[in-house]
Amino acid sequence: MDIQALKQRLNTLQSKNTGKKEKIDYSKVYWKPKEEGKYQIRFVPSKLNPQNPFQEIFVHYGFGKFPIFALTNWGEKDPIVEFASELRKTNDKENWSLAKKLDPKMRVYAPVIVRGEEEKGVRLWEFGKEIYMQLLGIAEDEDYGDYTDINEGRDFTVDVVMGDIGGRKGLKSSIRVKPKTTSLSSDASQIQVWLEQQPNVLEVQRKMEFEALKTILQNWLVPEEANDEDEETEEEAIPEQPSYTSKVFGTPTKSHKVDKFDSLFEEDEQQPDDLPF
Repeated sequence: MDIQALKQRLNTLQSKNTGKKEKIDYSKVYWKPKEEGKYQIRFVPSKLNPQNPFQEIFVHYGFGKFPIFALTNWGEKDPIVEFASELRKTNDKENWSLAKKLDPKMRVYAPVIVRGEEEKGVRLWEFGKEIYMQLLGIAEDEDYGDYTDINEGRDFTVDVVMGDIGGRKGLKSSIRVKPKTTSLSSDASQIQVWLEQQPNVLEVQRKMEFEALKTILQNWLVPEEANDEDEETEEEAIPEQPSYTSKVFGTPTKSHKVDKFDSLFEEDEQQPDDLPF
């Protein structure tokens, strides 16, 4: 027997049993400007899809201190997405308004090399719709072509300044494409490493279980039923919709509302006429 290998396996199982997980150094996964200034980056062909460096990810905001990645990113059913869909089956204006707030918001991730920090390897840069549309527009412009090309691509300048972001102060980024084409690197072996060793946001980020996410949604919908430990989550939640709960669940009794809520997620059992709206 390979005693050393068996010992390592035992340690792994013991670690899992105690709930310990390997700590992730997110600075090696994501690139995020930490202060004002100019940065030079290069978009790298994605290992996931060499034809498209951009990965659209949908995220739930307003349910706690941290954003929650929608289960739809993994091709799975998401209770918040399904609930928003049910709200849109009604003719109620407030339900439609709430559905829009519940819809996950799109964020975009792309693999980049930061010039001057090449030793840190490929990291993921996260940005929103505005920058995404600019990048798509530049890619469509035949004067620029494929700016991810490893031989004749283009670097970008990222200008970062302090500004207003949704009513609060934060760092805002804007981009400018470099006019001159350059190679990704003069070292072919380095390029190969960068093309092969790239983080995957869906492997790094936590995926919440369906039932856990459904509980978070239910506690937000009916906050008086949430436990004390959920108080911090509620403080960060989307502003309350005080009048819509009775329209969704009918008679405002705990058991009735919970039963109706659960029935929304029963596969192939609920007919359109049975919806609680």
